Amino acid sequence: MRSRSWPGIAQEIYALLSTYQLIRIAISDAAHSTKTDPDRCAFTTALHAARDQVVQAANVLADTVIDLVGAIGTAVLSALLPTRRPRLSPRAVKRPLSRYAHKSLKVDRRTYHATLTINISTNPISP
Repeated sequence: MRSRSWPGIAQEIYALLSTYQLIRIAISDAAHSTKTDPDRCAFTTALHAARDQVVQAANVLADTVIDLVGAIGTAVLSALLPTRRPRLSPRAVKRPLSRYAHKSLKVDRRTYHATLTINISTNPISP
Protein backbone atom coordinates (compact mmCIF):
# COMPACT_ATOMS: atom_id res chain seq x y z
CA MET A 1 0.00 0.00 0.00
CA ARG A 2 1.24 3.45 -0.80
CA SER A 3 -0.41 5.16 2.15
CA ARG A 4 1.41 5.52 5.43
CA SER A 5 -1.62 5.91 7.67
CA TRP A 6 -4.50 3.60 8.51
CA PRO A 7 -7.20 5.89 7.03
CA GLY A 8 -5.18 6.15 3.81
CA ILE A 9 -4.78 2.38 3.61
CA ALA A 10 -8.52 1.90 4.15
CA GLN A 11 -9.25 4.47 1.45
CA GLU A 12 -6.89 2.75 -0.99
CA ILE A 13 -8.44 -0.66 -0.32
CA TYR A 14 -11.95 0.72 -0.87
CA ALA A 15 -10.77 2.36 -4.12
CA LEU A 16 -9.32 -0.94 -5.38
CA LEU A 17 -12.45 -2.88 -4.43
CA SER A 18 -14.69 -0.26 -6.06
CA THR A 19 -12.62 -0.35 -9.25
CA TYR A 20 -12.81 -4.14 -9.31
CA GLN A 21 -16.60 -4.06 -8.91
CA LEU A 22 -16.99 -1.41 -11.64
CA ILE A 23 -14.94 -3.49 -14.08
CA ARG A 24 -16.99 -6.60 -13.23
CA ILE A 25 -20.21 -4.64 -13.80
CA ALA A 26 -18.92 -3.48 -17.20
CA ILE A 27 -18.06 -7.09 -18.10
CA SER A 28 -21.49 -8.30 -16.96
CA ASP A 29 -23.32 -5.58 -18.90
CA ALA A 30 -21.30 -6.33 -22.03
CA ALA A 31 -21.97 -10.05 -21.75
CA HIS A 32 -25.69 -9.63 -21.16
CA SER A 33 -26.07 -7.14 -24.02
CA THR A 34 -25.03 -9.83 -26.53
CA LYS A 35 -26.32 -12.91 -24.63
CA THR A 36 -22.73 -14.12 -24.09
CA ASP A 37 -21.62 -16.24 -21.16
CA PRO A 38 -19.81 -13.93 -18.69
CA ASP A 39 -17.24 -16.67 -18.06
CA ARG A 40 -15.90 -16.09 -21.54
CA CYS A 41 -15.06 -12.43 -20.81
CA ALA A 42 -11.48 -11.76 -19.71
CA PHE A 43 -10.91 -9.52 -16.70
CA THR A 44 -7.43 -8.50 -17.86
CA THR A 45 -8.80 -7.30 -21.20
CA ALA A 46 -11.37 -5.18 -19.37
CA LEU A 47 -8.71 -3.88 -16.97
CA HIS A 48 -6.43 -2.81 -19.83
CA ALA A 49 -9.34 -1.15 -21.65
CA ALA A 50 -10.34 0.72 -18.48
CA ARG A 51 -6.75 1.80 -17.91
CA ASP A 52 -6.53 3.07 -21.49
CA GLN A 53 -9.77 5.01 -21.02
CA VAL A 54 -8.40 6.72 -17.91
CA VAL A 55 -4.98 7.47 -19.43
CA GLN A 56 -6.37 8.80 -22.70
CA ALA A 57 -9.29 10.55 -20.98
CA ALA A 58 -11.42 9.50 -23.93
CA ASN A 59 -15.21 9.72 -23.74
CA VAL A 60 -15.10 11.75 -20.55
CA LEU A 61 -18.18 13.75 -21.49
CA ALA A 62 -20.89 11.31 -22.42
CA ASP A 63 -23.92 12.07 -24.55
CA THR A 64 -27.38 12.17 -23.07
CA VAL A 65 -27.69 8.44 -23.76
CA ILE A 66 -25.40 6.40 -21.54
CA ASP A 67 -23.90 3.38 -23.23
CA LEU A 68 -23.30 0.73 -20.57
CA VAL A 69 -21.22 -1.41 -22.90
CA GLY A 70 -18.85 1.35 -24.02
CA ALA A 71 -15.19 0.91 -24.87
CA ILE A 72 -14.56 -1.62 -22.10
CA GLY A 73 -17.40 -3.85 -23.27
CA THR A 74 -16.33 -3.55 -26.88
CA ALA A 75 -12.79 -4.60 -26.01
CA VAL A 76 -14.04 -7.51 -23.89
CA LEU A 77 -16.44 -8.76 -26.56
CA SER A 78 -13.78 -8.59 -29.26
CA ALA A 79 -11.44 -10.88 -27.31
CA LEU A 80 -13.65 -13.60 -25.84
CA LEU A 81 -12.14 -16.61 -24.13
CA PRO A 82 -12.93 -20.13 -25.40
CA THR A 83 -15.91 -21.89 -23.87
CA ARG A 84 -15.29 -23.89 -20.74
CA ARG A 85 -15.16 -27.64 -20.83
CA PRO A 86 -18.05 -29.34 -19.06
CA ARG A 87 -17.28 -30.47 -15.53
CA LEU A 88 -16.90 -34.23 -15.37
CA SER A 89 -17.22 -34.65 -11.63
CA PRO A 90 -19.16 -32.55 -9.15
CA ARG A 91 -17.42 -30.03 -6.96
CA ALA A 92 -16.53 -31.42 -3.59
CA VAL A 93 -14.56 -30.19 -0.64
CA LYS A 94 -11.51 -32.32 -0.18
CA ARG A 95 -11.03 -33.02 3.48
CA PRO A 96 -7.95 -34.61 4.95
CA LEU A 97 -8.24 -37.93 6.66
CA SER A 98 -8.66 -37.68 10.35
CA ARG A 99 -5.67 -38.31 12.57
CA TYR A 100 -7.85 -40.91 14.25
CA ALA A 101 -8.88 -42.69 11.04
CA HIS A 102 -6.92 -45.81 11.98
CA LYS A 103 -9.69 -46.73 14.41
CA SER A 104 -12.26 -46.78 11.67
CA LEU A 105 -9.96 -48.43 9.11
CA LYS A 106 -9.11 -51.32 11.44
CA VAL A 107 -5.38 -50.76 11.08
CA ASP A 108 -3.27 -52.59 13.65
CA ARG A 109 -1.00 -49.97 15.28
CA ARG A 110 0.62 -52.23 17.89
CA THR A 111 4.38 -52.59 18.09
CA TYR A 112 5.91 -55.41 16.14
CA HIS A 113 8.85 -57.60 17.17
CA ALA A 114 11.78 -57.30 14.80
CA THR A 115 14.65 -59.75 14.39
CA LEU A 116 18.02 -58.39 13.37
CA THR A 117 20.89 -60.54 12.08
CA ILE A 118 24.47 -59.35 11.79
CA ASN A 119 27.12 -61.30 9.85
CA ILE A 120 30.72 -60.51 10.77
CA SER A 121 33.33 -61.53 8.28
CA THR A 122 36.83 -62.34 9.61
CA ASN A 123 38.56 -62.45 6.23
CA PRO A 124 40.75 -59.40 5.73
CA ILE A 125 40.19 -57.41 2.61
CA SER A 126 43.24 -57.67 0.33
CA PRO A 127 44.37 -54.52 -1.47
